Amino acid sequence: MTGQTMTATAEATQVPKRAPRDVMRLARLGSFHQSRLSFMRTLLRRLRAENWRFETRAFEIDARGTGHAIYTAHGPTHSYSLVAFAHDLPAHLRSDRVIATAWDATFTLFDGIPTEADIIRLARNVPKQEAGRISDRELSLSRANRSVRLWDYVVDCLAQGTQPDPARIHEVGYLMRTTAVYGSGKFGAADREQSAARDECRGPFQVEMLSVYLTRAFIMDLVEHMARTRSPDTAVPLAPALRRSFGIGNSTGLGMAPFLIHHPVLIHQWINARETALARIRSLPAAAPAEAAAFRDYAYRARRHAQDWTSEHPVQLAKLAELRADLDRLCDWLPEADLIHDRPWDRVFRWAEESCSLEGQEQIASLLLEPYGLLVDELTSTMSCEEQDCMRIQGAMPLAQLRALTEDIYDWALAIDWRAQDPRARVWYVSEAKLEPRLGQRFDEDLDDYEQPLCPGRDAARLHADLLRSDAATVAEFLLTHPQHRHIIRRVQITGDHPYAEIRDNTIDAGMMPIDMLRAKLSFFGACHFDPRSDRWLRITMFQHAPFPEELSEGNADDWTYPMLDGSTVDGATDAEDMA
Repeated sequence: MTGQTMTATAEATQVPKRAPRDVMRLARLGSFHQSRLSFMRTLLRRLRAENWRFETRAFEIDARGTGHAIYTAHGPTHSYSLVAFAHDLPAHLRSDRVIATAWDATFTLFDGIPTEADIIRLARNVPKQEAGRISDRELSLSRANRSVRLWDYVVDCLAQGTQPDPARIHEVGYLMRTTAVYGSGKFGAADREQSAARDECRGPFQVEMLSVYLTRAFIMDLVEHMARTRSPDTAVPLAPALRRSFGIGNSTGLGMAPFLIHHPVLIHQWINARETALARIRSLPAAAPAEAAAFRDYAYRARRHAQDWTSEHPVQLAKLAELRADLDRLCDWLPEADLIHDRPWDRVFRWAEESCSLEGQEQIASLLLEPYGLLVDELTSTMSCEEQDCMRIQGAMPLAQLRALTEDIYDWALAIDWRAQDPRARVWYVSEAKLEPRLGQRFDEDLDDYEQPLCPGRDAARLHADLLRSDAATVAEFLLTHPQHRHIIRRVQITGDHPYAEIRDNTIDAGMMPIDMLRAKLSFFGACHFDPRSDRWLRITMFQHAPFPEELSEGNADDWTYPMLDGSTVDGATDAEDMA
């Protein structure tokens, strides 16, 4: 009996899940890595298992790189079409900022197959992004800009009949990066309710991940097309292995950070799935030799992955140094480690807790899941929820119970001196121009009137002070005289039932790093190579090394994130074979 089939045995002697007070700290959340549960990997497993079919229905791009293309994915019951518009964007208009008004490419994911009339309508609106309007036939809206460092270089190489230098590719990892992928009703797009009941859309962000996956395919076709139009007699396509080494980039800023606070039940579902998976693996009493060998291989590949990860931000540079040192220690320790007997994975994880930084601990947590798809992958079905079902305040709850819950969940907040300036230094507000979340300085800017309720810790401390003074018997009675606490009481009750719902840190502290919240969410997307550009926005890479749509039926749809040590790719080909 292998570890893959020992679920019942493991559950009987389960190592407990890690405590929320340890997991839900910003420093740890900001050290999360992608895993088998990440949404990109969930998507590709489904596309492969259900034999999705892909076709390019149009590719009408001229020599200047302008025009449109349609990439359609056919599933068992529905089809989805990425409608892509390519633009000849002057360099001075290219920007990662959300306030940009022009992009190198713009996209929408159409629900079905668009007609000519749909394309005409979309051509008038999609390139305008926020300034245009789409309809409920569209599921997402997005845009992307070329990499200044790579785009022209790759086009020049291919046009001359040569392959670009892999070392230069690894420095960046993508040819275009998206600056937004909007869905769920924004700018006229279909509300999530329209597609949420479909099997392929039920999981979190599956529509957006499909849009990004097809966008990557379009971008790679576009760069080869541009090389052919520049020099049709000498141009060559990218070598397949080199082609797969390109992901798609993304720039993400503060607009994403409040998601973790606005969606407590959903965040609990994500992190509870991850912690459940980790506890299951740590509980296994033994491992098969093949599973031990697989973990060693993943560790060596993760070390290579970390070596390819670059950043210029001092915080990330320090974390990268720690991660590389941690993985070096792990790989030095593994040849002598017993990974077969006596709860081997619990021992590995406890070794990580004693020997590694937070960055290393969370990388090892993700690696432990890799050999155990049969124990882990089914948990993806638990990662969505109907949040509105948990929003009703329990008015009949005894006030003593509410106070006990508040003291248990927010003990860290009750220990803060909220009269001091540093714990209250920041203010979350929404910008008038772009309706995007922003973070201001409380004592330098007049923003109190615009503050958003994005500091549960402070609000819980205020609630607790009033609870101590109240002689009400129930929550309902208390709220009659303290209605200002409705939002935080709701959070307390939600977290009482969903322990991973709440960040256990001060989200308005002077030293708070918003990029920790961004990274936590993006790790569940499946993003890699986090590269902060400040404390409040970063760049990432998505779908790097993943098989392209036409390769899914033959290639490995899941084991592609970490580079192979022998230079082979997910389908077994090597760079050298591709170049021959």
